Amino acid sequence: MANSLANAISPYLRSHAENPVAWKQWGEDAFAEASERDVPVLISIGYATCHWCHVMARESFSDPDLAAYLNDNFVAIKVDREEHPDVDSTMLAAASAFTPNLGWPLNVFVTPQGHAFYAGTYWPPGPVQGSPAFRQVLEAVREAWANEREQVEHSAQAVVDAIAALGSPEVAGLPTTPELEALAERFADAEDVEFGGFGPAPKFPMAPALTFLVEGTTAGRELAIRTLDTMAASGLRDSVEGGFFRYATKRDWTDPHYERMLYDNAQLLRLYAQVPGGSEAAAGGIADFLLDVLRLSDGVFASAQDSESEVDGTRTEGGYYRLSAEERAGQPAPALDEKVLTGWNGMAIEALAFAGFHLDRPDWVDAAHTAADWLRRHHVRADGSLVRASVDGRLSDAVATLEDYGLFAGGLLQLSLATGEADYAIAARELIDRCLQDGSFRASADPVLEARGLTLSADPSEGAYPSGVSAIARAALLLYQLTADRRYRDASEAAVRQVASLALRQPTAFGTSLTVMAALAEPGAQVVVVSDDTSELGNLVRSMPMPRGVVTVLTSEQGLRFAEHGFTLFEAKTAQDAATGYLCREFVCQLPVTDPALMATQLGA
Repeated sequence: MANSLANAISPYLRSHAENPVAWKQWGEDAFAEASERDVPVLISIGYATCHWCHVMARESFSDPDLAAYLNDNFVAIKVDREEHPDVDSTMLAAASAFTPNLGWPLNVFVTPQGHAFYAGTYWPPGPVQGSPAFRQVLEAVREAWANEREQVEHSAQAVVDAIAALGSPEVAGLPTTPELEALAERFADAEDVEFGGFGPAPKFPMAPALTFLVEGTTAGRELAIRTLDTMAASGLRDSVEGGFFRYATKRDWTDPHYERMLYDNAQLLRLYAQVPGGSEAAAGGIADFLLDVLRLSDGVFASAQDSESEVDGTRTEGGYYRLSAEERAGQPAPALDEKVLTGWNGMAIEALAFAGFHLDRPDWVDAAHTAADWLRRHHVRADGSLVRASVDGRLSDAVATLEDYGLFAGGLLQLSLATGEADYAIAARELIDRCLQDGSFRASADPVLEARGLTLSADPSEGAYPSGVSAIARAALLLYQLTADRRYRDASEAAVRQVASLALRQPTAFGTSLTVMAALAEPGAQVVVVSDDTSELGNLVRSMPMPRGVVTVLTSEQGLRFAEHGFTLFEAKTAQDAATGYLCREFVCQLPVTDPALMATQLGA
C-alpha cells in the first residue's frame, strides 16, 4: 500500500509522506477502498505547526510495526485542518460525542460511509496515566468492527443524527445595547485580577472576545485595554520579533505554546491599533512580525510559524524563541507553513490597512495592497469563485468556505477605506453577492461530506477567530454602511440571529457575532473627509479609530468613483475650497465642516 502524500499541496500532509502508514488524501477514493475492503477509516487531522501532531508522527506514525497493523486493518486519511476547515469542524462535532478533550491531532474512526463511531486526540505509544496506547486503541476499534458491528453502526448513526441537529439554528431576537453592555460585567467577573486575562491556564489571546469589548461595548473597553497591556508585556509576546504565540500554558502568561499563527497576530494588530497607551509599540511589533517573518516573496502571508526547530543541531520545542536576537542570527528559524489561505490573508489585509491608516504607516497599507492584488490575481477564479488555499502557485481543490469569502471581503473593504480606491469595495461586494442567496449566506459544501449527508449548514463556533457566519455578516454590515442597500444589513442581522441565544449564554465563544450585534443595535458614525492634499482635517480623523464606525479620507475624484458605482455614502461629498468633513449616522449627515476644531467637537474628541 503506497503513501499518497508526496505530491500533496499541504506542507502538513507532505511532512507525513515518508511515514510507513499508507496515508491517503481526503477524497472519495479512500472511502471507496474502505467499502471494498470492509474496514473502518481513520481520519487523522492536524496542521503543520501543531506540536503534538509532530510528536504523534514521530512516536506512532513512523513506527513500521504499528503502521503495518494500521494498513492491514484500516484505510488511513490525513487531513490538514486549515486546508479543509469544514471537514475539521464536522469531525470535531462528531468527536465531541466520545471525548471532552478536543484538539489536534484529532483522530476519528468512521465507517466507510463516513459516520464516526470513536474518536480521540493524541494517543501515546505506550499506556500513560490511564491513557491507552495507540496500538491498544487500534486493536479495540478493530475488535469492535469485527464483532460488534451492529452496535458500532448504531452509535455512528446517532452521531450523524446529532450533527444534523446542529444544522437547525436557534433563531432569536437580537440583544439590546443594555444587554450587550451587561455582558461586559460577565467578562469582568471572569478576569484574573492577579495576572490579567480570563480564567485559569491555559490562557489564549481571545481576540474575538476582546474585539467585542473594544468595539461593541463601552463598559468593557477598559477591561480589554488592561488585558491587551498585560499580554503585550507578557511572555506570550516574542520580545525579539514582535509576534504573539498561540497561548500560554501558565496562569502568569509564561511557558507559551510557541507556534505563531497568522490569524492571532492579524486580529491583535487591529486591536492594538485602536487602544491607547503602549499599544502602538505592540502594533508595530506585530506588523514587523507579519512583514518580516510571515510574508512570503509574493507579498502574501504564510499561515503560521512552527513551534519546533533545531538549535545547535538538536530538535527543540520553543528553543529558538528563548534566544536573544544575536543568538537567533546563528540558528535556523522555525519553518513556516507556506500555505496561503484566502480567509486568513483577508484578516492580515484588513489589519494592515486599518492599522496603517490610523497609525500613519503607509508602508503597512502598501503591504495590504500588494497582498490583496496577489489574491485577486491568483485566488479568484474566472467565474468569481475563490480558491481556498495554495502553496507555491499550486491551487488546492478544497472548496472555499464562508470564512474565505467573509474575511477576504472584509479585508478588501477596509483596504478600500484606507486607500480611497473603490475597486476594492466593488470586488468585496461581488464576493458578498456571490454568497447572498434568498436573504441568507451560503458557500459551496465539501462534496465528500455532502455526499454522506454530513455537512453542517453553518459552523457557528468562533474559537480563535471569526466563524464563516460572523465573518461574512460583519463584512456585509460594513458594505451596508457604504451602500445603504438594506439587503446587506438584513442578511447580516439574519445571520447573527441564528447564534444570538448561544452568544448570550457563551459570550467568550462568540465575540465577532456579538460585535456585529452591537453594531446592529447602535450603528456607529460614518466619517468622510474629502481632501485633495494632506490636510489637518484628514490627519484628525485618521488618528481616531472609532468603534463600529466608518472612517475614510479620499480625493474628490475617488469619492466620485465610489458614488458612480452605487456607494451611497459618497454621494454629494465634495471638497468645498478646502478639505471638507462629513459626519453622518445611518446616511443622515450634519452640515459639512472645514474647521478641524469643529469636526473634533462633533466627534466628541
